[in-house]
Amino acid sequence: MTFATSPGFEIKSADLALVALLLKTANVEQIAQGLRAQFSDSPDFFDQDPLLIDLSWLSEADAGQDIDFSSLVRILREYGLMPLAIKGGSDAQRAAAFDAGLVDANDARIRRLSMETPLLQATETVATETAPAAPSFSGAVVLDRTLRSGQQFYAKGKDLVVLSMVNAGAEVIADGDIHIYSTLRGKAIAGARGKTDARIFAYAMEPELISIAGVYRTSENPLPKEVFGKPAQVSLSSGPDGDKLLITPLKA
Repeated sequence: MTFATSPGFEIKSADLALVALLLKTANVEQIAQGLRAQFSDSPDFFDQDPLLIDLSWLSEADAGQDIDFSSLVRILREYGLMPLAIKGGSDAQRAAAFDAGLVDANDARIRRLSMETPLLQATETVATETAPAAPSFSGAVVLDRTLRSGQQFYAKGKDLVVLSMVNAGAEVIADGDIHIYSTLRGKAIAGARGKTDARIFAYAMEPELISIAGVYRTSENPLPKEVFGKPAQVSLSSGPDGDKLLITPLKA
C-alpha cells in the first residue's frame, strides 16, 4: 500500500525520565520484602512510573544467579512501577529479562550515588533531541492539622505547607518543597518525583527520615546537635563524591 500524503505519523528520538531499581540481590522474595518495608505505608508513592532494572550492582555471589523476572515485574507493578528495560547482568540474566518483555538499556546513565541513596534512585536516559517536560507545579497545599502515626499526606505536583506537628510514624510527601511550621518527627519526602532543587524546612528538625529527589537520610544517622530540634532546612548537594543531603540551621 502506498500513501499519496503523510502516513499519519512521525518517528523521532525522545527522552524519558526513569526510576532505576539497583538490584543488590537475585533473590526476588528479598526484594519484595524490602519494597514492603519501604513503601507499605506509601501505597501511592509511585504512579505508573517507568522503571529501569539495573543488574550492575549485584553482588559477586549473585552475578550469575537466575532471576525470576516475571515475578519481579509483577511485584513492581503492584507498587505502581512499570518495568521497561534492563541494564547490565550476565547473558543468561539478560535473556531471561528479554523473555519477560524488558528491553536493553545498557547505555542508560544512572545518577551518581552516595551512601544515603536508597535502592530506588531517579535517573534519566541520555538526551537525544529535546529535554523531557518538567513536572507542572501550581502553588502549594496547606495542611492545618496534626499528622499522627500511620497517617500520610501527599501534595502531588505542589509544594506542601504544614501548620502543625508531623508525629513519629507519620509521613508528608511533596513533589516540590515542604514547609513545616512546627516539629518534624516523622518522615518528610520532598522532590518526590525528581525535583533536585526542592527543600525541606522545619521549625524543629527531629525527623525519622528526610529525602529529596530520592536521596535519603534516616534517624540511624543522627543529625548534628546544631540542627537537631532546631529550625533548619534540608537541601540536595552535588559534588565529586555524589549527591548528599545538606542540613543547615535557619537563622532569624
